[in-house]
Order: sequence, then C-alpha cells, then structure tokens
Amino acid sequence: MRMCIVGAGAIGGLLGVKLALAGEDVTLIARGAHLAAIQQHGLKLMMADGSELVTDQVQATSDIATVGPQDVVIVAVKTHTLAALAPALPALYGPETMVVPAQNGIPWWYFQRHGGPFEGRRIETVDPDGIIEAAIAVERIIGCVVYPAAELAAPGVIRHIEGERFVLGELDGTKSERVAQLAQILNRAGFKAPVRTRIRTDLWIKLWGNLAFNPISALTRATLIEIAQHPLTRDLVQQMMTEGQMVAEQLGIRFGISIEQRIRGAEEVGAHKTSMLQDIEAGRTTEVDALVGAVAELGRLVGVETPAINAVYANVKLLEQIVTRSSPSSMPDGR
Repeated sequence: MRMCIVGAGAIGGLLGVKLALAGEDVTLIARGAHLAAIQQHGLKLMMADGSELVTDQVQATSDIATVGPQDVVIVAVKTHTLAALAPALPALYGPETMVVPAQNGIPWWYFQRHGGPFEGRRIETVDPDGIIEAAIAVERIIGCVVYPAAELAAPGVIRHIEGERFVLGELDGTKSERVAQLAQILNRAGFKAPVRTRIRTDLWIKLWGNLAFNPISALTRATLIEIAQHPLTRDLVQQMMTEGQMVAEQLGIRFGISIEQRIRGAEEVGAHKTSMLQDIEAGRTTEVDALVGAVAELGRLVGVETPAINAVYANVKLLEQIVTRSSPSSMPDGR
C-alpha cells in the first residue's frame, strides 16, 4: 500500500521504519539535516529493548507536490504546524485516500460527523481560519490516538521509548472496511491498532492527564513524578482534571477510571520530561492550544467554567511567546 508520512520526526519516523520493513511503499516528508540523513543512509530506529531496525526502503523528500497520490496519508506533525502545510496535502489525494491525523489534544475535526447540537462546528483554537478543515475533507479522515513515546535522537535516528498502540476509529463510529484494513496494516508492522466505535472517548482519556501534567511541567520544569508528589501541584493537577472531566461529560464522554488512578499512572512513569517541557527547553512552540486552550474553548461552549485551566493556559502562552521570540527552532520536523 502506498503510504505517505507527513512529518518524519519521532512518531512519524517510528511508523515509517516499521511500515517499510513490513513491506509497505512508504514516502517520508522531512526537511533539513534529518531529510539529508534519511536520503543518504536510510532511517534507523532504536527500540526500547535495545534492538535496532534500519531501512533504506523509503523515499524521502521535502516537496509534497512531487510524491503523487497515496492510499494512506499519516499526518504526524504537531497541530500548531499543520495549518502551514495543510494546503499542500491535496496533492497526495486519490479518490479513496485515507488521511490519518496523528496529533495530540483536541483535533479540529472533533465535531465533524459527531452528531448532536454542535455537529460540524470547528475548534477555533486549533484551526482559527479553517485552513486545515478546508484541506482535509471530513470523509477522508480516520481518527487516531497515538500512545507510543519516541524521540528524534539525531538526524536519521529515532529512539523508541515505550508503547505501541495506535487507536483508530471512524468519526461517525462505524466499523468500516477501510479502517479494518488500516488496522491490519499497522498490526502487521508490529503495532497494536484496536478499532473503536467511540474514538473521542479514547482521545479524552489520553488528553485527561496531558491537559494538566504537560503545561505544569512547562511552567515548573518538573518531571511527572515531581509534579505528582508535590502537594500543591498535585492539587492543581486534580483541579484541572476535574474541570476537564466536567467539560467532557457535558459532551457525552464517560471516564472508566478515577482522577486519582490517572495521576498515579503518571507518577509511576517517574522522572519523565513531558513533550511540552522539552519544547520549551528547545525554544519551540508547544501544543498548548490543542492540549489546554481547546479544552477551555469547549468549556465555554458547554457552559462549564474552567478557571484553573484558563490560568495555566494563559501562563504557558506567555512563556511560549518569550522562549520562541529569538529561537529559530519553533517549527519541528514532526512529532
């Protein structure tokens, strides 16, 4: 199957290596030193168990227009970079092309094929001008919740940290032949790709902890265990998660675990720096709009007050402005 991964960074690179080794026809969209390394030496994946996988059976380019129509387009860039490249994506489309957005947080498509009073409403925080929505037709989208953690260790080198699950789902909750086929492809490549009929529930379960731990870590420079074990920040996490849960429940989401269980799960990860903290330390723009700002927007929509979320969001937005003001690295190659 012809598959293009737009954004061959940590998650995109992880997918690219394993899909290519499973026999798929993979093209990677990358740039800079990372692109040059892939073109010269292929792409290396250092697995969490110490093994290494290398493939040179991938095409790599920075020019989407040269790639041609694909069966599957996996968009693995961070949400705040997507609007800049979205207008180029239609060059990858054939009549049946699936588009799999692999971003964190609340996606622009949240209310597309959602049903209910907010059907079709755009999430303004993540797509204020409708550029992304215009470039990716709703009928092409397969929802995806990304659970693996990985990092771009060096140009041409991806380090897998943990996880192998990519949860998939049609936006309208149907179990289609195409989503089943995509799940089979990911499973053959060594991932776990369960198909859900309520993809937004999976989205919220992952977002729930990230909503609090990511921005607090960016503000404090603390790891997950430090945030969870400090009484005041643990209380703040609980307050933000409570507000997020109230918003989600107004949208029909039901959580199968408690807030305390979710906090303990983060605590058990240990001295881990969140992706948002890593972005701040590198002087890059963060995912705070999709992870935090969009939840505040949904709160206003359903009439749920989110004072803790609003305050933390405001502080991270200011911090982001300060650290990116003189930094050249606010546009990463991909997730």
